[in-house]
Amino acid sequence: MADWLAALDRRAQLRAKAGLTRRLHPRPADDRMTDLAGNDYLGLATHPEVTAAATAALSAYGLGATGSRLVRGSTDAHEALENELAQWLGTDRALVFSSGYLANLGALRALVQPRTLLVSDAHNHASLIDGCRISGAETVVSAHADVTAVAAALAVAPGRPAVVVTESVFSVDGDLAPLADLHAVARRYGALLLVDDAHALGVTGPSGAGAVAAAGLAGEPDVVVTATLSKALGGAGGVVAGPAEFVRHLVETSRTFIFDTALPPAVAAGVHAALRLARAGDDLRAELADRVALAVGRLGAAGLAVSAPDAAVISVAAPGPEAATAWAADCRDRGVAVGCFRPPSTPDSRSRLRLTVSAGVSRSDFERALDVIVECGPVSARSEPVLRAPQSRTEATP
Repeated sequence: MADWLAALDRRAQLRAKAGLTRRLHPRPADDRMTDLAGNDYLGLATHPEVTAAATAALSAYGLGATGSRLVRGSTDAHEALENELAQWLGTDRALVFSSGYLANLGALRALVQPRTLLVSDAHNHASLIDGCRISGAETVVSAHADVTAVAAALAVAPGRPAVVVTESVFSVDGDLAPLADLHAVARRYGALLLVDDAHALGVTGPSGAGAVAAAGLAGEPDVVVTATLSKALGGAGGVVAGPAEFVRHLVETSRTFIFDTALPPAVAAGVHAALRLARAGDDLRAELADRVALAVGRLGAAGLAVSAPDAAVISVAAPGPEAATAWAADCRDRGVAVGCFRPPSTPDSRSRLRLTVSAGVSRSDFERALDVIVECGPVSARSEPVLRAPQSRTEATP
């Protein structure tokens, strides 16, 4: 009976030897770390209006939703949030899930019918990859952000139902997918387009409505949008938005919606308050864009290989997994939290630090954090090749 535990221990030793050990770092409520690792882009997670809305809903509804959405889990708070999400995103309807991961699994499974072909970007998030696998549909992985490759994959499957699957702002390097061109190709071949707008929602587009809206695709009948509510909106949960007929199909058939306990009403109410702040947050988006430019300029001037971000995710190349781990740990020891991405979390098997810029961090702390990152960087990091060439950019303000 102990053999399987010994096997797991051997695998852990191999991961440690390769520099791939992962550890939890619990933070206290009064954490003083400068956070360039979390996804609270607009600093709304602790905004007084957000926490007040969540507190009021907590008193009114209690701790949890007490059931799935179709049993007792749907509340007025869920409905109000969904209505404003649909309005913001420019879609017929929106449906809230308990996580962005489950939203992607549910959306992909619901889009698949017999003989469906999925064309998935090589840099897509794990939730999209798993959604393609769980759907059971044939999946072609296309070269990253390569519209020609997507067209070629669709061209060899004439007459088959198909879905092009992509993130908008990619979660590792922060680059923007060519959404308008992808939509044009998808429409030419009668395919649908599914866009995970998680890292763009609240950060780009008109009134922060995301990259789909910025590309002029909001409300298109052949476009489905997914997103998390845990990044710029500072909460938790996920959303699928699109045509009313598709959302109805999700309500009636999606296993990750039907059989999952609903998002707590207090979280839904807090996210709703954050949404309203985000819609009116052009000043926050302007500050965010200014900080991104500052970070890229300062890190690049120090000789570090920095990605050309299209939103608020910045990647800094590291020589390898061990160097990335040590770099992140040194930053943490000096009070700066940064993301550390190593295989298999990176789509190109290269290690890097991932910085997520937040308008909620004080300007002085942000500038000090940049200095710490440079000072802690290994000398060999200054000879790393650039992670990618700059692509077309989306403005951070309308």
